Formats: sequence, C-alpha cells, structure tokens
Amino acid sequence: MMNLTRNLILTLLAANLWLMSCDRNRAEVNASEEVIQLEEQMLAEATAKSDEGDYKQALDLFHRILEDNPTSGEAYLGIGDIYLEQQDYQRAEPALGRAAKLEPRNYKAQFQHGLALQMLDRFLDAIQAYHRALTIDPDSVEANRNLAVSYLRLEEPKNALPFAERATQLAAESGPPWVTLGAAYEGIENWKLATDAYVAASERMEPTPELMRNMLRMLVKQKRYREVISTSQTLQRFGPDADAWERAGWAWFRLGDYDKSLNAYREACKVQPEFWQAWNGVGVNRLNAWLLSEQQNQEAFAESGSAFRESLRVNGDQPKVLELMLKYRL
Repeated sequence: MMNLTRNLILTLLAANLWLMSCDRNRAEVNASEEVIQLEEQMLAEATAKSDEGDYKQALDLFHRILEDNPTSGEAYLGIGDIYLEQQDYQRAEPALGRAAKLEPRNYKAQFQHGLALQMLDRFLDAIQAYHRALTIDPDSVEANRNLAVSYLRLEEPKNALPFAERATQLAAESGPPWVTLGAAYEGIENWKLATDAYVAASERMEPTPELMRNMLRMLVKQKRYREVISTSQTLQRFGPDADAWERAGWAWFRLGDYDKSLNAYREACKVQPEFWQAWNGVGVNRLNAWLLSEQQNQEAFAESGSAFRESLRVNGDQPKVLELMLKYRL
C-alpha cells in the first residue's frame, strides 16, 4: 500500500514538472515571438524613416536593433543602403559586406555590396559580389550590366562582353545597357558593332554628350566622314565642343571641302586656344590653299606658318610639323 502511495506521489510530481516545463517552454516561445515581432516593427519603422529621408532617425533605429540582435542582416543592409544614398561608400561597404555574409541568399545584399565596392574602385571584389548576386538572380539587368562595367574598368572587355550582351537581351528597350555593350565592343576594337550599339542606345534614351562622343569616336575609326560631320554638329547643341569641331574639320578635309574644313578648325581654336591639333588643321588647310594657288596666295602661306608656330608653342614635340615648316620655309 505504501509503495502504491509513493508511486502515485512520484507520478503526480512528474506530471507537475512536465506541466511546468510546458508552461516555461510556452512562455519562452511567446517571449521569442514578441522579440521577433518587436524587431520586425523596428525594421519597418527604420525603413519608413529611411524612405522619408530621415536618415539620422533611421540609423538610430537600425543600430538599436543591432544592440539586441547583432546578426540582423536586414539592419546592416538598411545602414548600408543609407550610406549608399549619401554616397558615403567607405561607411556603406563594411555594413553591406556584413549583410552579405549574414544573408548569402539575399540578392539585394550581394548586389548592394558589389555596388559599394565598385564605387570604391575595388573592381575585383565588386566582380565577385556581382557574380554572387547573379547566382541568386541570373536575370538581373543591373547586376549583369554592373558586372560588365567592372570588367571594363579592369580593361577586360572580352570578359565584359557576355554580361553586356545579356543585359541588352533582358532590357532591350533600355538605353544604358546598350551604352555598356558599345563600350565592350569598342574595347575589343569592333568599331562597327560598337557604333551600332551606341546608335541603339541613342534611340532608347535621351542622347548625352558622352554618348555622342562615343559615337563620334567610332565613326572616325571607320572613316564615315559625313556621319562624323552630322554627329559633330549634334554635339554642338550641348555647348561649344572643340573636339567635335576638330573632327568635323578632319572629315570636311577628307571630303575635299577645304573651306568648311578650315572654318571647323578655326572654331575649334576659338573654343580651346591651346588645342594644338586644331592649329595643325588650320596650318594644313592654309598650306594646301597656298599650294593650290600655285604658291601665289601669300596670305594663306603666312597664316599657315602662324598656325604651325602656335601649335608648336603648345606642344613642341612634333617632328613632322617641324619637318613641314623647314620643307616649305614657313
């Protein structure tokens, strides 16, 4: 009888202990859920503050989250995004690097880390980060394009090309990927395909001086003289451009229109008086005029010598110009 009573008491104690354990576990779960819920609320509030431009308050909230949970990848990502927005790449990179390590399958963490590294000119590290981003989202236009740009900055156009091509396939109607593709083709010295890509970009975005200069450079390489002239004229709409005038002068001379060539070279010298190549263009045109006049146009002869001397004043290391002046006694 006593054994039965003792066993009953032990059973009741065990049951009570089990119930107490269940209650404790339930309390711990509830507490854990409350902590998670509170962190999510703070993350949402911090993100909202960041979106509103209240970066100070947002950073305070993100740092408070990290005090309680040092492994919050979302908090590190939020901090990094703010510093990226502020163009403070030195501060952005370590925060985003931490986010990328904590959340290796988070595309945004990998991409944003790559962007910070790229802006710090750490292109090898940026390339690795963009590759990680692409393993998560292979169809990301921005990751493919930025990866191509990073390879181009390392002067590796062959490595850039497949990612530049992929970006244009994914966003065929967007201009910037075509600019990157043009730069990749230019890097491998495929002038025609580079020109085609730059033209495609100009059809899909508002032309910029940089884009038009890229096109001009490729047209010059292919000796497409009339297109060089029209592109040079387009560039002047953005403001006086000495390089564009000089290239137009070169194209007009090749086409045999010496008056327009001379005028273009003179305009280049007006815009940039130290542009020695343009002074050479003036000199060659005036020397040509003197020769075509059977050496009777002394005004042209004198102006030719003056132009060459001005060119040599800016850049004295021009043996061919010196040889020309000695030959014709300019």
